[in-house]
Amino acid sequence: MLLALLAIVVLVGADQLIKWWAATSLIEQSISVVDGVFELQYLENRGAAFGILQDHRWVFMVLTGVFVLVALYALIFKKFAHPVTKWAVILLCAGGIGNMIDRIVRGFVVDMFYFKLIDFPIFNFADCCVVIGAILFVLGVILSPGGAILAHKGRRRR
Repeated sequence: MLLALLAIVVLVGADQLIKWWAATSLIEQSISVVDGVFELQYLENRGAAFGILQDHRWVFMVLTGVFVLVALYALIFKKFAHPVTKWAVILLCAGGIGNMIDRIVRGFVVDMFYFKLIDFPIFNFADCCVVIGAILFVLGVILSPGGAILAHKGRRRR
């Protein structure tokens, strides 16, 4: 449980540090990492992932807040059926908290990673945590006995 909470703190800290750097270093000019392929570019995203649902930050904050509270409860008091599912929830929490901090403090989410070659929407580290967490969550359910998310009541927490 402590490892899970520490992992969330470290991931959220990394997200906020990267966003601070982007907001202070990329606001004037983008940085081409691989010419024509990948850039670091400052963007103020007032919607959800990839800019959908612009200017609905309170909806995202409430949904994220509820999810994070339920997920933290599960991390602290429950045992997951498969360790992959636990790490999925850790990543989902970290990504949600990272973007929620931006919505509360700035009123928007700072995005900076841009795959120019395929014109993929600009995203951030927290978004990566959410996407990887979602993929791991599905994988964890597939790997769990009977597709369970949480372990059966008879098993003790470790």
